[in-house]
Amino acid sequence: MKLRRSGKFTAEVYTGSLNDIMFFLMLFFLIISTLVNPNVVKLMLPKAKLTQSIAKQQLSLSITADKRYFLNKQEIPFPELENSIYNKINDKERPLTDPTIILRADNSLTIQDLVDVLQIGSKLKVKMVLATNKSQK
Repeated sequence: MKLRRSGKFTAEVYTGSLNDIMFFLMLFFLIISTLVNPNVVKLMLPKAKLTQSIAKQQLSLSITADKRYFLNKQEIPFPELENSIYNKINDKERPLTDPTIILRADNSLTIQDLVDVLQIGSKLKVKMVLATNKSQK
């Protein structure tokens, strides 16, 4: 007696769990994509309800809408800003201990303009505080 098997072998892939896997992957990527870009809300800055006064030694850095920089009411070109801040902090007659710079920036400036100034403060290890207007109710 001779038993013969069928000569055709078909490979099968069980796909019952693929639906669950695809659902969890889709859910995972949806959650991650919302965390990647949380700044989707447009905000009108700078305004604050409460104001805070600083009793430390401070410098005032003002930036106008046309990107003119004033350090304590003295106009300074941007390429010389870092040296001017360094000289004010390390003045031989009156050196500042724990200096703070009050940054008064026009609200029409871009974030990159503020970041450029904040990088100078970070490089010089100076605390910088962004001045805001008190919001009106």
